[in-house]
Amino acid sequence: MSASLPLVFDRRLVRRRLARAVDLGPETFLLDRVAEDLVDRLGAVQRRFDRALDLGTPTEGLARALAGVPAVGQVLRAAPLAPASSDGAAVVADEEALPFAPASFDLVASALALQSVNDLPGVLAQVRRVLRPDGLFLAGFIGGASLTELRQSFAIAESEVTGGLSPRVAPFADVRDLGGLLQRAGFALPVADVDRVVVRYGSPFTLFSELRRMGATNALVERRRVPLRRATLLRAAEVYGERFADADGRLRVTFDIVWLSGWVPHESQQKPLAPGSARMRLADALGAREVPLPAASNGPAEPRD
Repeated sequence: MSASLPLVFDRRLVRRRLARAVDLGPETFLLDRVAEDLVDRLGAVQRRFDRALDLGTPTEGLARALAGVPAVGQVLRAAPLAPASSDGAAVVADEEALPFAPASFDLVASALALQSVNDLPGVLAQVRRVLRPDGLFLAGFIGGASLTELRQSFAIAESEVTGGLSPRVAPFADVRDLGGLLQRAGFALPVADVDRVVVRYGSPFTLFSELRRMGATNALVERRRVPLRRATLLRAAEVYGERFADADGRLRVTFDIVWLSGWVPHESQQKPLAPGSARMRLADALGAREVPLPAASNGPAEPRD
């Protein structure tokens, strides 16, 4: 990772949070949905991927789903934790330091992992390096306005109880910036989009418990190093119920799943036409009458009402 980039996440703590989630019994409903959606997106691609890498997915759910896709051959799982048991090939690897030779894979897929890396541009560049020409990168991770209700509730509670704020919910990547990151990393045909998932809970404490079992609790470098005060927690739960409850009393929780896809350039891929190579005028193609613009004027622009 570049030394100039700020450290947002404590990566060791991220791994400890994931290990705790395994011990507690992981909550996988969101990961299972992302894995299913990823396989559906892959089904629209008419080609075979002989060697695939599952990058950083917290459980074996995505690797198992990929193994069931006829167009996917061998699947290697690279995860931050050593699996207790594995149905397939697996290595312990950090998403920010991939231990693979260039052009090793035809497909790199990832589910709910990249939201906690410090150097996302660097990760994308490494993914580009380990993919073969015409290889595909496809990932879904938490971003956008995820957990906005929780963020707002804690901000109000802390300002009232302690008179200040501390970072408790991670900053998430904005989809508007991610297409550019794919291009900078050297991917062709980059696509970034968002799938909003709204989950409803009977109690904020159920949400807190499930976030722990997802390994998704606070791992920020700038987090407060003292235990959360009980009064702050209770006030945050109260604010959540006041502001984000539906008519039946259940609480809304927003998860924005950011999707990224891009291809390693290859001569077989579609390319834009060179400027001036068109064989038909746009007006002719649309059947429209072409109206010439008035001559340009060097005088001051006239105001419009």
